[in-house]
Amino acid sequence: MTPKQLIKADLYRQTGRVSRVLLIKHLLVNPSFNYVFWFRLCRARSALMRGFARLMHKHLSVRYQIQLPKEVQVGPGLYLGHGTGIIVNASAKIGANCNLSPYTVIGSNHGHAAQIGDNVYIGPHTSVVEHVHIGDGAQVGAGAVVIKDVPAHATVVGNPAKVVREHGEATYIANPVQVNS
Repeated sequence: MTPKQLIKADLYRQTGRVSRVLLIKHLLVNPSFNYVFWFRLCRARSALMRGFARLMHKHLSVRYQIQLPKEVQVGPGLYLGHGTGIIVNASAKIGANCNLSPYTVIGSNHGHAAQIGDNVYIGPHTSVVEHVHIGDGAQVGAGAVVIKDVPAHATVVGNPAKVVREHGEATYIANPVQVNS
């Protein structure tokens, strides 16, 4: 997808609609969307736009305490619940329609970080450690420490995270974007 298509998908996740007025409004008043907007433009075709976007991305990373490297592969419909305190390793892969809550860490000390499926909710103060897989539609509860794979549509909580519900629905994913597989 192009950066423009990704930005539209991200705006849709925020509002349930897409328009120029909403785009401008959310750029001005929504720190989470503002950050994601410039993150997406870091991959623009135009060298001038890409360079400016990288400067804005770096500035907003410091301002909002978010470390989401431009190299991270993120699917359409990224939703940052509140624009602060998120750290993601550059080797992580995040699917479509994912929610990242404040103070989430997706990290790795040894190689690759997590691979997160589509329609995944990650709660506040969560740590996802090393190369684990979080399946589509999974929900990770607040304060969980994920050190093992999470099955699709499961809900995990605790330290270390344990499955408390299987075959659940992605109830925290509002306005999901339709993704062509």
